[in-house]
Amino acid sequence: MSTERTDLATALGKTALLSSLSPAEMQTLALRTVRKLFSAGELLFSEGEPCNGLHIIARGKVRIFKTSVNGREQVLAVNVPGESVAELPVFDGGPFPASASALEETEIAFISRRDFQAYCLEHPEVALKVLKVVGARLRRLVGIIEELSFTTIRQRLISALIKLAQSEGKKTEHGIAFQLPASHQELANQLGTVRELISRNLMRLQAEGLLDVDARQIVVKDMKGLSALLDTIS
Repeated sequence: MSTERTDLATALGKTALLSSLSPAEMQTLALRTVRKLFSAGELLFSEGEPCNGLHIIARGKVRIFKTSVNGREQVLAVNVPGESVAELPVFDGGPFPASASALEETEIAFISRRDFQAYCLEHPEVALKVLKVVGARLRRLVGIIEELSFTTIRQRLISALIKLAQSEGKKTEHGIAFQLPASHQELANQLGTVRELISRNLMRLQAEGLLDVDARQIVVKDMKGLSALLDTIS
């Protein structure tokens, strides 16, 4: 694992929840903050475990997911530096509602449940920001439920490809090129399906002349045609 370290006060200052604190208050909180390092794939916590504090990402990426009884995973979110993880159980006293693992080498600024609750009592504006973050997470979860309930796997995949092409794509002579941010299995976990169906649908879109697929490398040859499918698939 890398020996790189992030200054804890700097990491806390980049977090939306704590942006209203003064430098002196940030330094005080940093003294109560513990640094935790995780390797790629390592669990921060598992669903059902007691929540002992707030995790803030200083460096790296964290995936939040739930696992079914038969081992299938549904990715709920991928959190990046500056974001906090699993705020709700810090306040309601319940266990972690989902699991979290590092997608890459990750550094966490950890604040105990007791210390964070005390800070929220001293700084009510922090508690209000927690509500805002939790509200945004709830809206995202409602969106996931809606997608899983009312759209097909093909629609979800096409929607994800269009978003990636728009945000990550580069125009080439062959079309809009980008790389999938994860393996077909991880993409399947995010879209609520299995790897085989992701691969099958990618090959089908390629056969239809809309894409070129080479492992994780994608070239969208017909963005207009790909977008039109979202309106025609039932």
